[in-house]
Amino acid sequence: MTDGSVPEGPGGDGPLPDGPLPGGLATGAALDWCHSRLRAGSAGAEDPDDRATVRSMPIVLHLPKADPPGRTPLLEAVAGAVAALCLDERVAPGGRWHEAYAAWLDARMRKIARRARGAQWRTALEVDGVTREVDGCAARAFVPGPVDDVDPRLGRLQIGGTDLARDDPGPPPPGVPVVWVDRTLEMSVGKAAAQVGHGVMVLIAEMDRDRLERWIDDGLRVAVREADPARWQELSTAVSARAPGVAAVVDAGYTEVAPGSLTVIAVDQG
Repeated sequence: MTDGSVPEGPGGDGPLPDGPLPGGLATGAALDWCHSRLRAGSAGAEDPDDRATVRSMPIVLHLPKADPPGRTPLLEAVAGAVAALCLDERVAPGGRWHEAYAAWLDARMRKIARRARGAQWRTALEVDGVTREVDGCAARAFVPGPVDDVDPRLGRLQIGGTDLARDDPGPPPPGVPVVWVDRTLEMSVGKAAAQVGHGVMVLIAEMDRDRLERWIDDGLRVAVREADPARWQELSTAVSARAPGVAAVVDAGYTEVAPGSLTVIAVDQG
């Protein structure tokens, strides 16, 4: 920060605009901050024994009863929504979401997925966040906040009941970043959604700035695929070798999987 109230972008690229930022994907100094903050990772300030320090990003999956979405495009919508929120200028210094978002990054960057349909979904769209749609399947990522102080329009939504049949989307498109999910863990869609959200964040952190700009220009396209044991072994080897453009999410083990499990591995094919 400067000696006044105008936030300054990382790397000396000049001040961000004075006053509230209107929203949309960040550019310039605002994007510099979004990128560098994700590269810095979690500050680990959360104390699990003190609920007041625990923060989460709500994610809502649109799961209409009559016409349920495909599992893969829904998870791709989650990835796009989380990416768009983390790169929105409103989370940068000077934006109205900045304090809540920065406090979440300072904690453990938890995510909690819920489901909605009909009027519930329409009501959820009134809460601050970003929606993405892939092949008619929609998900919305919301501004993070205290885990025990969720907007009631979201807090009343069901966390369970998010199972969807596995599909076969085929190989990922060339050049598009991929978040690979360990098939053997058999995670529910809700759990997988949270992990895919983590995965796209580490993916952004792996990108250099020029690559990030190209990815934004390409519409933040992300493929999500399940990896069979052979493919997962290849990916895990790349993680161990610190291959460029490859990053893994290690789960804390609060739900569904054992602590220390690698749940997703993000690979930038670009």
